[in-house]
Amino acid sequence: MKKNLKKVVLFLMLVVSSLVFGKEKLYVGTNAEFPPFEYLDKGEVVGFDIDLLKSIAQKLDMEVVIKDMAFDGLIPALETNKVDVVISGMTVTDERKLAVNFSNPYYTANQVIVLKDDNNSIKNFDDLNGKLVGVMLGFTGDVLVSEMKDVKNKKYNATYAAIMELQNNKIDAIVLDSETALNYVKNNKGLKLAETKGQPEEYAIAISKKNTELLDKINQALKELKEDGTYQTLLEKYM
Repeated sequence: MKKNLKKVVLFLMLVVSSLVFGKEKLYVGTNAEFPPFEYLDKGEVVGFDIDLLKSIAQKLDMEVVIKDMAFDGLIPALETNKVDVVISGMTVTDERKLAVNFSNPYYTANQVIVLKDDNNSIKNFDDLNGKLVGVMLGFTGDVLVSEMKDVKNKKYNATYAAIMELQNNKIDAIVLDSETALNYVKNNKGLKLAETKGQPEEYAIAISKKNTELLDKINQALKELKEDGTYQTLLEKYM
């Protein structure tokens, strides 16, 4: 009888605790300048990455808190425990692996070249030599173009700013991740993609090296979302 009473009391304490304190929070760093993966809609951060992370959090019984910040500030925020995870169309690189752990990849993209549709002189990456090319600060395109000795680059914090300068002939081209580039070309008249593509790259969720338990849980949740069809539904919604 006493054992049963103790179990009832413990259960009631857990219920009260959950009502008072709510779900454990998962603080998520992102940069809402990368549609369709993350972008602002009426002041709210939305997109493929955000829905995917919320689906993962649901599996983990956690509440998502989104923190929108500059892309080059995301890994420092993770290292200083300002966020628990980062999801922002972030490419897995050896350099980033030194600072953070990455989940299993959830998307494969390419670097592409965005042009004005009357530009017929740039067909591949070699044709960027001697040109002024827009890149997003800290993105893979920034790294790629910065390594091209004969290419000048201009760095932007916001993709739309680079698009505007391309439209106004302030730069010759933009190097950007494929899905985001397609999104901007689709929604802005007078733009096109060059026919070439760069090497494939993988996006993954970044997690602190100190939190291997969370890494394992996220990988398991990703696996389940792919198996139960949720991941495919999100792909069809945004891509």
